[in-house]
Amino acid sequence: MPDPLLDDVGPTARALVALELIHDRPGVSGEHLARRLGVSTRAARRYVGILREAGIPVESTPGRYGGYRIGRGFRVPPLMFSTDQALALVMAAVRGRTAVGGATAVEEALDKIIRVLPAALAEPAEALRLVGTTDSGAGGPDPHLASALARAAHDGVRVRLRYRSRPEADPRSMDVDPWGVNLRHDRWYLLCWSHSVDERAVDAKRVLRIDRIEACTPRPETFTPPSGLDVAAVVDEHMAEGWGADVSVLVEAPVADVARRLPRHLGRLEEVDEGRTRLIGSMDDPAWFALQLIRLAAPFVVEQPDELRVACLRIGERFLAAGS
Repeated sequence: MPDPLLDDVGPTARALVALELIHDRPGVSGEHLARRLGVSTRAARRYVGILREAGIPVESTPGRYGGYRIGRGFRVPPLMFSTDQALALVMAAVRGRTAVGGATAVEEALDKIIRVLPAALAEPAEALRLVGTTDSGAGGPDPHLASALARAAHDGVRVRLRYRSRPEADPRSMDVDPWGVNLRHDRWYLLCWSHSVDERAVDAKRVLRIDRIEACTPRPETFTPPSGLDVAAVVDEHMAEGWGADVSVLVEAPVADVARRLPRHLGRLEEVDEGRTRLIGSMDDPAWFALQLIRLAAPFVVEQPDELRVACLRIGERFLAAGS
């Protein structure tokens, strides 16, 4: 299949792509080279001729099992990426920003990569680069799909999605305003406002798993995202909801102090007064949730549920026993 980025490029760019193909697949046939370049076999031979005129030793073997290869001693220039390779590389770098100490070095490396990409590839790569991340992990969605969603969010363009809410569910069509793409743990999410829900719904905000989106088509409508939107924070709040039991914890500390100590995915913080904060969330593992509350450097009271109160008491007993 020809690379779509080659539709509007000149002969020199095609010749460089031919060089990459010959280097990656020694013995590649003229017919395969022509298919990947989206040209005739005669035109493919012309691009090989351009390489030879530039002093690149492209050798050819005639016959049914013949093909092209690079002569010994030649090194291909660096940073020759296909579309998939370049976008996947940017996604991997975005995902790894919080996994390394030198985040500045990662940003500088991304600068260099994006600068050498053609405009048609640099724009979606830059959109992906703007993605917020709250953790690192493995795996990810199709790079083209993730970049299309990130670019639509950046440009304020509504999209039509084909989405599966569960792996076994049938896909359904959704028209959404993509507010932003976010990486959390080992999954990529789309924060959006859905126009495919009951108009009487008070809140049509949705967080969709990108690996369950099967198609994304731009729509003519445009939108303006909410002012001051923090995509990562909203995704974290969403991830804190919908578990088995509702949680309410009153903390004797200002909101800013609590926010610095607790991970955002535990729940939503509400200011009670100048010196007190209420944590609102949900949980399905009281022991795990109680351990997270140890991070607080201030007194707190579990208002609900009872299971969390019991878990906190048991952890307190273990600490008292350890100090006796």
